[in-house]
Amino acid sequence: MARKLTDYVLVTLKGMAMGAADVVPGVSGGTIAFISGIYEELLGAINEIKPSLLSLWKKEGFKAVWQQINGNFLLALFTGIFISLFSLAKVLSWLLENEPILLWSFFFGLVLASIFLVGKEIQKWTLSAVVLLVLGASMAYFITTLPPNENVDSLPYLFLSGALAVCAMILPGISGAFILVLLGSYKTILDGVHEKNIMMVGTVAVGAIFGLLSFARLLKWMFKNYRNATLALLTGFILGSLNKIWPWKKVLATKVFDEKIIPISEKSVSPFSFEGDPQLLAAIALAVAGFSLIFILERVAAKK
Repeated sequence: MARKLTDYVLVTLKGMAMGAADVVPGVSGGTIAFISGIYEELLGAINEIKPSLLSLWKKEGFKAVWQQINGNFLLALFTGIFISLFSLAKVLSWLLENEPILLWSFFFGLVLASIFLVGKEIQKWTLSAVVLLVLGASMAYFITTLPPNENVDSLPYLFLSGALAVCAMILPGISGAFILVLLGSYKTILDGVHEKNIMMVGTVAVGAIFGLLSFARLLKWMFKNYRNATLALLTGFILGSLNKIWPWKKVLATKVFDEKIIPISEKSVSPFSFEGDPQLLAAIALAVAGFSLIFILERVAAKK
C-alpha cells in the first residue's frame, strides 16, 4: 500500500525522535525505531543499498533504484534524524549539564517501557531465549561500566568512531552516543556539529554509512533466520542499558577534558542516598511521562 504525504511526515517525526535519542549518551535510536514500528523496514531498506544498484540504474534508471531502496522512506527518516541532530544537540547538551536528573528520568521511563514492547514480540520463551536475554543484559551492563577515553579528534579515528557508533545506534538498547563517549569522540563530534565543521562531520558521516551498510546486513540475516533469539538478545541489551541512564549517580572519579571536569566513573545510587537535591517528584513525573509516551506511540503505530 502506497504511503501518503501524512505518512511520510510521521516517518520524519519518528526520525526526529531517533535523532534526539542518539544525541543522549545512554539512549538508542534503534530502540525508538523498534517501538515506533519501522525497525525491520529500516534494516530492509539499508540492505538494498548494494553494488548491484549500479547495473539497475543503467538498465532502468534512477526511479527504479529509488523504489528498490525505499528511497522516500529513507529520505523522510534521515531528514528527521538530521533535523534533530542539528536543532536539538545544543538543547540536549544544556539539559545534560544543567538538569541531568530530569533528562535521565524521562529517558529511563521511555527505555523501561520499550523493554516490555520488544519483549512481547518474542513468540516463545525457550531456554536459549532466556540465556540470550541474560547474555545481552550482561554485555550491555558491562559496556555501561567502562570508563571513557581521552577526547580524540584525528580524522581516521573519527571515521572509525562513526562506523562503530552507528552499529550501536541501530541496535536497540546500545547507545551510539555512549559508544562515542567510550571512544573519546563524543565531545569532539558534538562540538563539530555546533560549529558546523563540515570536514569533521563529513568524516564521521562517511564512517557511519560504512558501518551502517555492513552491520545492517548481519542484523537482517539474524531477523530472517533467528527472529526469536534475536529479539531475546535485543531485549537483554535494552535491559542492561538501564544502568547507564539511571538518574541518580554517585561520582567515583573525574577527569579534566578541555578544562571541564567530566565524571569517568560513576555508580547508580538510591535517590534517598543521592548527594544533592534528588528532584524526586519531578523525576517520577517525567519517568511516567516517558513510559506512557512509548505506549501511546505503539498504539499509534498499531493503528497505522
